[in-house]
Amino acid sequence: MPKQNEAIPAPRTGITVWLYSAKQARKLRRFGLVYYVSERMKYAVLYVGSEAAARTIQQLQKQRFVRNVSVSPHGTIATEYTHQLIGERKEDDD
Repeated sequence: MPKQNEAIPAPRTGITVWLYSAKQARKLRRFGLVYYVSERMKYAVLYVGSEAAARTIQQLQKQRFVRNVSVSPHGTIATEYTHQLIGERKEDDD
């Protein structure tokens, strides 16, 4: 639980940006927080606010140095799991 003085962080969306050259990764700073850059694989992971994610993706796709843009599926993955073991059947009450 946050204290009174602490602000609740805004929800963020992770975006993976595939580049033609890793040298252009510095230009991504104006779009969001650059979290990781892989020079060998030529991609960068950046975080942007969830409310601005769609607009940022459109802006990134227009850039000449961007090969591809993909959004992290983290927000769509279920985090609540049933405690049913594999192989057990759910018995119906008849």
